[in-house]
Amino acid sequence: MAEITAALVKELRERTGEGMMDCKKALTKAGGDIEKAIDDMRASGAIKAAKKAGNVAAEGAIALVEDGKAAVLLEVNSQTDFLALQDDFKAFVAASVKKAFDDKLTTVEPLIEAQEADRLVLVGKVGENVNIRRLARIEGVVVGGYLHGNKIGVVVALKGGDVELAKDIAMHVAASNPEFLLPSEVSADAIEREKAVFLSLNADKIAGKPENIVENMIKGRISKFLAEASLVEQAFVKNPEIKVGELAKKAGAEIVSFTYYKVGEGIEKPVDNFAEEVAAQLAAAKQ
Repeated sequence: MAEITAALVKELRERTGEGMMDCKKALTKAGGDIEKAIDDMRASGAIKAAKKAGNVAAEGAIALVEDGKAAVLLEVNSQTDFLALQDDFKAFVAASVKKAFDDKLTTVEPLIEAQEADRLVLVGKVGENVNIRRLARIEGVVVGGYLHGNKIGVVVALKGGDVELAKDIAMHVAASNPEFLLPSEVSADAIEREKAVFLSLNADKIAGKPENIVENMIKGRISKFLAEASLVEQAFVKNPEIKVGELAKKAGAEIVSFTYYKVGEGIEKPVDNFAEEVAAQLAAAKQ
């Protein structure tokens, strides 16, 4: 029998959404075999569909289909990350993103309608909510995408260059998540907010300094802010010696756009207090 470690209990809890003590009992019964523990819990009906999260579907997967000239990013949500890893859910996501790509859909509503019957079958089978949330279709001279697991998806469109360059830049976007493509796209309001934050945080350093020195300090901070927020000004993750914009230019390319999706962005998720849950589980076990 494998040792029932805290790490093993934590992994089972993350994969099933069940309580710590329930996970420990299941692992003990399964002799430390986590896959058997999951199967046993499913068979006994112990795994409930996001019992603490109500019907909020904020987990799920990002899917991508591309052919070098066009790409579709799709987000499909589930209530638990456990379901997002299961074959039934994966098959539904794969079929949905393929249909969106093949039918050249640019909005999510026709896909939701077309997949509703299959979605209801899936919901009935797995016992938790599943939603097709959003999609984006990107077309261009050169289009390349990158998936980071099933949680983050990025598509980059280029004028010039090749698909591999687009994929490299998409990977950079997944890692750095820039807010804007170009410094010129940063709004005046965003710059003013950054300036106000800088002045507030550095009030002691600025006090008594000549106005021209203060202005130079502000300019330096805003310049750094624009570099951090703009894709073309960021240091390329694979080679920090070169900026992303320079990388594209050397390859004879121009970055036209990027699209970034992360699972659950903007969805309000219920917050569980893990410490309180552990205390409650321990108290219940003593009764």
